[in-house]
Amino acid sequence: MATKKNRGKQRLQVHGALWLSMDGANVAGQGRIALLRAVAKHGSITQAAKAFGMSYKAAWDAIDTMNQRSRTPVVERVTGGRGGGSTLLTAYGQRLVERYAQVQAVHQRFLQLLEQDAMDLEQPFSMLKVLNMKTSARNQWLGEVTAVHSGAVNDEVELRLPGGQRLSAMVTRDSTGALGLKPQLPVIALVKSSAVLLAVDLETARVSAGNRLAGTVVRVTPGAVNAEVIVRTPDAAGVDGALEVVAVVPQTAVAELGLKPGAAVTALVKASDVVLAVVS
Repeated sequence: MATKKNRGKQRLQVHGALWLSMDGANVAGQGRIALLRAVAKHGSITQAAKAFGMSYKAAWDAIDTMNQRSRTPVVERVTGGRGGGSTLLTAYGQRLVERYAQVQAVHQRFLQLLEQDAMDLEQPFSMLKVLNMKTSARNQWLGEVTAVHSGAVNDEVELRLPGGQRLSAMVTRDSTGALGLKPQLPVIALVKSSAVLLAVDLETARVSAGNRLAGTVVRVTPGAVNAEVIVRTPDAAGVDGALEVVAVVPQTAVAELGLKPGAAVTALVKASDVVLAVVS
């Protein structure tokens, strides 16, 4: 039984199985693909079943299911010859085995990235980090489109972020069509840290920036001219740390606004400064 000390060192792990299907019916997974490899190696279902540690009937049933559910058969019987014939993979079956291996490698890599970079519950979730993508935008938020308001030239796209915060983006109509933006579509919102403005005491103020993300300063990293300020905003239930916002502001503003850990601030982002990306 794990002690509290040992549990503190444990990480959440991600597991997943890759299955191929046709019209909603399972065709092949790791086990069936391995059976096809055994058939290709031995040229016989009987020998493949022995090498695979299963009965002939179970092997034949699995192969027959794949043949029936695939677009074309994956295994064929070749008659004649001194040995009385053999069982071979069809050209389609060979391509299926090769493609499964390629996709399986990507699938395993994706699971590793998820486990390494997404299952630390103390850190904000970054889809770009999981996808191993790098951009110059410090703020990378995974969201979901809730509405698209069409205009003559530009469209306003409303998003819901992980903690329930709302964010608006202004994009061209061409971009809306090219990205396929519509409600419930997962998107990545990118905002440069230099485009984030910080303000205090905004209760009665009017500003042109449509996006307001109220939160608390958690870290200030001073520089020669500018300072990096990290703000965490609460989620819809008031739980802190749901969203992290990075802003770069002049060093003089740090003193003027009293920016220090624990200070309440509001991050302002213009809708036109929000860049949207989708995973194609």
